[in-house]
Amino acid sequence: MKEKLDITASIVLYNENLEELTKTVNCFLRVPLKKRLFLIDNTQNKLFQNIFKKQEIEYIAVGKNIGFGAGHNMVKDRISNNSNFHLILNPDVNFQEAVIPNLIIELKKDENVSMIAPKVLFPNGDHQYSCRRYPLLSELFARRFTFMKPIFKSTVYKGQYKDKDLNNSFFAEFITGCFHLYKTNDFLKLEGFDERYFLYMEDVDICRKIDNLGKKKIYYPKEEITHVLKKGSSKSMKLFFRHTLSAIKYFLKW
Repeated sequence: MKEKLDITASIVLYNENLEELTKTVNCFLRVPLKKRLFLIDNTQNKLFQNIFKKQEIEYIAVGKNIGFGAGHNMVKDRISNNSNFHLILNPDVNFQEAVIPNLIIELKKDENVSMIAPKVLFPNGDHQYSCRRYPLLSELFARRFTFMKPIFKSTVYKGQYKDKDLNNSFFAEFITGCFHLYKTNDFLKLEGFDERYFLYMEDVDICRKIDNLGKKKIYYPKEEITHVLKKGSSKSMKLFFRHTLSAIKYFLKW
């Protein structure tokens, strides 16, 4: 019987900065575990096909942009019975080689925890507030339209757990999806991401599904990563509409 890998990871690619992506790939390849990285290329012209030639990397050409969640779901059959842990990873994240092994140690401690995530920092060292309470419509409006923030200041403040000590671990309602480390079996039980979300809100949705599974998510700030966070929907009208559509789908579902 084939021995399982310690960890697999997936990165969905579309309009990526190659320098940032290379740093992210190298961070994962330095992890001292038996591993495999899946690069899911959502570009029409297979732009990333011949860039990373490593034995531990498997390139998957989709041929069209199928979205974030559907892209990550492409690996479900490949990780089934093949890895103990699976990492959902953004292409603009950096971390030290001990981060993943230490998170795995913590994740193993509680059979009721499906997913763990570290503290997330901006490249300048500022806190990114990646763990949050489930969103309210008022909070989403306030975050989108800055003139509304004073009206819903308390909602936004509590929504980002700013009323808690974020230097201590706790079970968060949801954690943004730049770095989700799952027990592989639980990720498969969740059936991955809901593909009705093309982009945005799929990370909130999968955290809801973890709740329905009777499991938990843990925010673990003893380990830190950096994330560029492009904030695309605040700069692009097309992405803004995608975000809005995903929010509508989310609130209709939950």
